[in-house]
Amino acid sequence: MIYVDTSVVLAHLLAEDRVPPAAMWNEVLVSSRVLEYELWTRVHAQRLTQSHGELVRQLTGRLAFLELAPPVLARALESFPVRVRTLDALHLASLQFLRDQGQDVELASYDQRMIDAARRLRVPIYALEGAP
Repeated sequence: MIYVDTSVVLAHLLAEDRVPPAAMWNEVLVSSRVLEYELWTRVHAQRLTQSHGELVRQLTGRLAFLELAPPVLARALESFPVRVRTLDALHLASLQFLRDQGQDVELASYDQRMIDAARRLRVPIYALEGAP
């Protein structure tokens, strides 16, 4: 199972210099519901709703979403081995929740802070081209 960070979906959506491999989209993909809100906020802010809205719906349709349930939120309130931003804490707490449930999960991210935090939590990192 691959936990997909918002940076990966945005890279694919916005056709950045680095994009996830096409094969990744055929894997079992999961993320926090936070990702959906982050994507739509960015798309609306950049006035891309008309041109990219359908692609956002297609991409989010490929993901299983973990809701912000009380155990996830409780973990996000705890400290992390490195300094993290609020939304990163929610993603990391979601990822940790899956691992605590016995799921074999890797993190796919282009965000160096997220990768550093995940490594400190001993989370395997999914190999992405162009990732730090």
